Amino acid sequence: MVGPPPWADVHPALRLVRLNNVLVSFAGTVVGGLVARGAGVELSVGVYAVLAIAAASSAMVTAGGNVLNDVLDVEGDRVNHPDRPLVTGAIGIGTARAMAAGLLIGSLVVILPILGATPWVGVIWAVAVGALLTYEFRFKALGLAGNLLVAFLTAAVFLYGGAAGGAPALLVPFALMAFGATLSREVIKDMEDAAGDVDRRTLPRVRGFGTATLVARAAVAVAIGLSPWPLLSFLRLSSAAGIIYLGLVLVADGLFVYSVARLPGDLHREQTVSKGAMTVALLAFLATAFR
Repeated sequence: MVGPPPWADVHPALRLVRLNNVLVSFAGTVVGGLVARGAGVELSVGVYAVLAIAAASSAMVTAGGNVLNDVLDVEGDRVNHPDRPLVTGAIGIGTARAMAAGLLIGSLVVILPILGATPWVGVIWAVAVGALLTYEFRFKALGLAGNLLVAFLTAAVFLYGGAAGGAPALLVPFALMAFGATLSREVIKDMEDAAGDVDRRTLPRVRGFGTATLVARAAVAVAIGLSPWPLLSFLRLSSAAGIIYLGLVLVADGLFVYSVARLPGDLHREQTVSKGAMTVALLAFLATAFR
């Protein structure tokens, strides 16, 4: 007998914002800030306060975007994700709209105190929220263009943290790695959801699974190709940070290869492996903060 899904006891609001994604955004922003500073965890209380504010803002943007996504995609979710709160009626559409607006507005309000000292945080916030709204209201149904915007939003998390840490340029290669990894996973997700995406011109529906597989693999190749960059620029391989980074990034790269090697096979498994690889990569990024 099949039991209830593991998320059955999670509050509908937490499922609506996709708490795991929110926590990843928070953590990614903090990691970006720590990498920018390059002093491990030996930072002043003031620096940690700035990073916490930026991370909270990043988490709120992610949460608001996830809620807005579900508001605008209820019909498709009736096929692809019938357990989601708006489909089941656990949360009303009106309440969800208010949540999305409140979270996005709140994400700006919380960073107002730090904009004078970290102006790039405001610039990246504006670009990211603009990209988010453009995706939801214009490009989500257009397949690859939407995938590219989602990948950009994931990459922006690291730039956001880097801006809060005072060195956004240092995070550009990390952001590009995140961009490639996310693009691959988004294409795999579209392959998995192809049956229910009747109102979207996704890459697998328009160009077929063969082309989608090539794009997913090419995106992973970009991410893997950039992964040696810290070791070639500011990390010493003989240092503890260099050794830890190398070990973790090799694991992450191996998982990324595995996630696309058998496409289009077990798409749910490949997407899950890709998510795991991104978690390991995040830990590898964190290791560079202890250089």
